[in-house]
Amino acid sequence: MSGAAPPVTLDPAAFRGEIDGQPVGLWTLTGEGGVTVSLCNYGARIVQILAPDRSGRLGDVVLGYDRLAAIQGGQPSMGAFIGRFANRIANGRFVLDGVEHSLSRNAGPNHLHGGTKGSRFRVFQTERLSAAAVRMSLTYADGEEGYPGTLQSSLVYRLDGDTLRLEYEATCDRPTVATFTGHAFFNLAGGGSALDHRVMVNARHVLPIGPGGIPTGEVRPVAGTPFDFTQPQRLGDRIDAKDPQLDVADGYDHTLVIDKEVGTFGLVARVEEPDSGRVLTVSSTEPAAQLYSGNALTGALPRDLGKGGVAFQRRSGFCIEPQGFPDAPNQPQFPSTTLRPGERYQGVIAYRFTTQG
Repeated sequence: MSGAAPPVTLDPAAFRGEIDGQPVGLWTLTGEGGVTVSLCNYGARIVQILAPDRSGRLGDVVLGYDRLAAIQGGQPSMGAFIGRFANRIANGRFVLDGVEHSLSRNAGPNHLHGGTKGSRFRVFQTERLSAAAVRMSLTYADGEEGYPGTLQSSLVYRLDGDTLRLEYEATCDRPTVATFTGHAFFNLAGGGSALDHRVMVNARHVLPIGPGGIPTGEVRPVAGTPFDFTQPQRLGDRIDAKDPQLDVADGYDHTLVIDKEVGTFGLVARVEEPDSGRVLTVSSTEPAAQLYSGNALTGALPRDLGKGGVAFQRRSGFCIEPQGFPDAPNQPQFPSTTLRPGERYQGVIAYRFTTQG
């Protein structure tokens, strides 16, 4: 297996601590499908997924850190569950019901992944439901990061055979906006470059972006572009092609519009790793998914020092992040991300780990 190393055994004691007066720890899910998942409730993040290859050998198929201090000093989105608004909102502002709301700006002039104290930087209250499931809950206060309304949210990580399910919901006491995603960085080889993965995304359209990664508002067909993953393509084959959209993001960091009815659960992507034979199938209820090719992984220390002292190199992991459309509160032609009192936001993301060959 190219680049692979034996999985690191995580020490639960290395994840114990206290942040903002809340206890932090490590939670491990085991089931009957041969997959094991380890989670930290700081950011409700996935820190390890062990999955068998075609020969039955376990490998760690996500990037992450092996202690709490490293998480705090590391890539803030790595493995985290993102809320209360995944991706970007232009200029840190939006108008809802005629009222303008100003948000924190933590990505140049824009708002990213819930802001300076979004869920990536919060401790979730955690309850074990079974050996294969935990519930993690977080309350976002009215006015926090500039958002209206107290938002009550919960997330269940559930290992169902060979599939890790993220089942999440939220309610709010005032009209607000919300969308969530999982931000795991995958490498099905267990190490090395991610560029040899063969990727299929169930999407015939992409959202072009301008400066800062903000969608221009156009919904563009992928046909004839480097964003056409309707048939399996090696991730690295076109990543450095001469294309203005690849240039603006230094690779893939774009939202693809999933070909399914909004709100229904269906196929998002299928990724194959030829050496190990591992296959990741992503399904979700969300209308879109961000494809990210790990362009900002640079091996910088200590930020990019991962499990077992292995540094994350450029494009050594990829993300497929099912979510609502970025900047939807400012772009009424996009599916709405508005959540009103009495409504319940409910979503599912599923990662299935199988093998072929």
